[in-house]
Amino acid sequence: MPGMPPNARRERIADWAGQCGGIQWTEERTKAADGTELAIAVATVALPGGDRPIAAPDPEKPVAAHAYVLYFQGNASSIPPRLPDLSRVLRAVSDSKAPVLRPMQLTFVCLSYRGYWTSRGRASEAGIRLDAEAGASWIAQQHESTYGKDGTTLPVLLLWGQSIGCGVATNLAATGHIPATMPIKGLILETPFVSVRSMLETLYPQKWVPYRHLWPFLRNHLDSWSNFGIMAQASKEKGVAPPTVYIIQAQRDELVPKAQTDKLYDRCVDVGLPVERGIASTAYHQEAIARLDGKKLAAAAILKLIKQGLDSG
Repeated sequence: MPGMPPNARRERIADWAGQCGGIQWTEERTKAADGTELAIAVATVALPGGDRPIAAPDPEKPVAAHAYVLYFQGNASSIPPRLPDLSRVLRAVSDSKAPVLRPMQLTFVCLSYRGYWTSRGRASEAGIRLDAEAGASWIAQQHESTYGKDGTTLPVLLLWGQSIGCGVATNLAATGHIPATMPIKGLILETPFVSVRSMLETLYPQKWVPYRHLWPFLRNHLDSWSNFGIMAQASKEKGVAPPTVYIIQAQRDELVPKAQTDKLYDRCVDVGLPVERGIASTAYHQEAIARLDGKKLAAAAILKLIKQGLDSG
């Protein structure tokens, strides 16, 4: 739903800058493998143990590590209206007193899918898979251009998906082409669902309503259930630790039933993926990080996953 609300394609970062608490966002451009031009919003902060002021990486003052969060939005609207809440999470991470142990920076990269905001093209799951890969490649290129190829500044890549963005994140982690220099260390899944098929059955549970029976004709799947199995198997075959999954659940989610979150959590346990879950109390589907406890959950998850990524090398 890239055209909802009606002004979604005309939003500007500047329209929301006053609500971002001093976090500076810039709009950048990149291209997917099929040539589709994409928009991304980018912001960088210092983490505990690094320089306290919020600033872009300084080549003259190299840091020990640089963490990146590649953010995938939910179904409707565009990136700019999401920046105030994401900025508060960034600020909470930067202001945290939890030790990260190494001087480092954190960059949020918020990808605008094709057809959304100022990105070109028309949205489809196949196309958005290419967009997600382009986001990861952009991060790898930026890291190399900033720090060079010597490997002295360790990159840590996390994926954060919200609602349908969770399926985009697990698609990328399971079957996407990830730069070898930028392995995924963790996933934050905010208000996730099992798959599009499962949501079809949730929205139309009545056996006499035909829609739930038409799943073989679905064009989009966003199947995190299957993706978890692929991720676990790939980790075993490569002999590497799998990425940790952190689920943020909205307690009053009116769209995705709690049973779906439970199934995803149990699936991770069954296939051997490290998994944790936090619950944003009193939050509805779109409010998980709009509430204070949800912001704290997201910030704590980012810090924890970064530390795990640093420890795993």
